[in-house]
Amino acid sequence: MAKILIIEDDVTFSQLLEGFLKKHDHEPHLTHNLKNSLKIIAQDTFDLMLVDYRLPDGTGLDILSHVREKGINCPIVIMTSFNDVRTAVKSIQLGAVDYITKPVNPDELLMIIKGSLGKREEKAVTPTVLQTDFIKGKSATADKLYAHIDLVAPTDMSVIIQGESGTGKEYAARTLHTQSKRSKKPFVAIDCGALSKDLAASELFGHVKGAFTGALTDKKGQFETAEGGTLFLDEVGNLTYEVQVKLLRALQERVIQPLGSTKQIPVNVRIITATNDDLLNSIQNGEFREDLYHRLNEFKIQLPPLRERGKDLELFIDHFIRLSNKELERNVSQLSPQVKDLLLQYDWPGNLRELKNVIKRMVLLSPSDTAGIESLPDEMILAINHTPRPTGSDLKAINESNEKTLIMETLIKVKYNKSKAAKLLNIDRKTLYSKMERYEIE
Repeated sequence: MAKILIIEDDVTFSQLLEGFLKKHDHEPHLTHNLKNSLKIIAQDTFDLMLVDYRLPDGTGLDILSHVREKGINCPIVIMTSFNDVRTAVKSIQLGAVDYITKPVNPDELLMIIKGSLGKREEKAVTPTVLQTDFIKGKSATADKLYAHIDLVAPTDMSVIIQGESGTGKEYAARTLHTQSKRSKKPFVAIDCGALSKDLAASELFGHVKGAFTGALTDKKGQFETAEGGTLFLDEVGNLTYEVQVKLLRALQERVIQPLGSTKQIPVNVRIITATNDDLLNSIQNGEFREDLYHRLNEFKIQLPPLRERGKDLELFIDHFIRLSNKELERNVSQLSPQVKDLLLQYDWPGNLRELKNVIKRMVLLSPSDTAGIESLPDEMILAINHTPRPTGSDLKAINESNEKTLIMETLIKVKYNKSKAAKLLNIDRKTLYSKMERYEIE
């Protein structure tokens, strides 16, 4: 049983969620705005938070930022009805473990809750074996990427991995470690974006008892935990200026000093960092130290977004289908032509992470061996089929654009049941088919 905080301004929907979670042996707690949520979070602890993106007095991103600043270890799932994957990507960059779009599918929600609670149990120190849920691409872009990894992996050079959220930066870091001379030593991954400003230095360098309020015992930092191995700092650009100073000293002098201690501890680790932003811009804005950047950037690896991977996309789709079939005990072996076209046309702003989530959801919602259009998220279908609204005063063009959008939204609502769609649109089936053909709606 998990203690779950539901932050949702739609009272009816939140009560439905409450009843559903109770039915599945969870302990839900409800709140409906940002102000009350922050009070509850300060007074109580939870195993998971389900947070609506749009709140009357703020957004779900405000909750994420607050939790991160306070150093609260609680997975957060963002719920949004705005069909905007880019909002979800930004949420994940700020520390959300996952997202789900409304209307919420019950099976999908249970799957996400189970996965999110599982992530909460993961330790900071991770195994050195490669993750099995990734696969190498075969495109020219992939060949160049892995050639660079093969080249720099055996060295002790510091590496910056740059790429959009969801492109597999941690996997690239693990590959570098596995192919290095340090492979039998620890690989320690730290999400700098999830570290609170107050506790980042303690997490990296450790502290002694009494170093600050709440320091009840001595704590070993992750530099010591990674001794002899690799320390991976994800989203390194989020570290405060003060922590950057300490990090630079540790790299230059190969010693650390725990908070509150006068003792210096020698360390021998390889540093790999990752960022989804260009740190040169952060340097120009005075947010990142230039000397630290040059110390970290002995070699840079640029991970391409999924939309630039060409034929690799089909490889990844097949791979994630196999993984999802095994995990969910399904037997999806083929895609309907419409599903395949949509998957290949979509621009995947969330990259591999989004693709993996979409495929997993698709497999979950496919009772037969063929995945149909109803198994894909509505926002994907709208994103592909939505025609930009014409500008100017062409009333006919504007009306046609609005009509196409309304037909698309209605078809999605009724899972492409043409009879129901025609009834809701107050037209006959023949007229609906004619308009679908005219607007090239499949």
